[in-house]
Amino acid sequence: MTACACVFDEAGALLMIRRADTGALNLPEGAQQVGETVGHAAVREVKEETGINIALAGLVGIYSDPAYVMAYPDGHVRQEFAVCFLAHPVGGQMRVSVESSGIQWVAEADLDEIDLTAPIRLRVEHSRDRAQWPHFR
Repeated sequence: MTACACVFDEAGALLMIRRADTGALNLPEGAQQVGETVGHAAVREVKEETGINIALAGLVGIYSDPAYVMAYPDGHVRQEFAVCFLAHPVGGQMRVSVESSGIQWVAEADLDEIDLTAPIRLRVEHSRDRAQWPHFR
């Protein structure tokens, strides 16, 4: 299971990483580890990939689209199953990691123009459509 977070700053900009493996813009995300809650996994993954500490503020949605299947270079194939949270930054120092070759805040006005995979685009759109929370897919 993947935990991710849509982290918005006070100006409404969204924290995005550039994946080290594909070069694609993405939300900070990663696998839940044994012994942690899905919320803790989202907080940990954001910290690991960006250096930013966050506070969770809500549940954007749960995503398990059977049509979205990911094939990894190591031969593993998985169906999407992700929990996405809304969060805001509470400290830390921005830095790249082995999983992120770049980190940036994307202004809200620019979110519709950036190139994202369909699942990430959906999560970003849902994070902005708070009247329908939580989303289930």
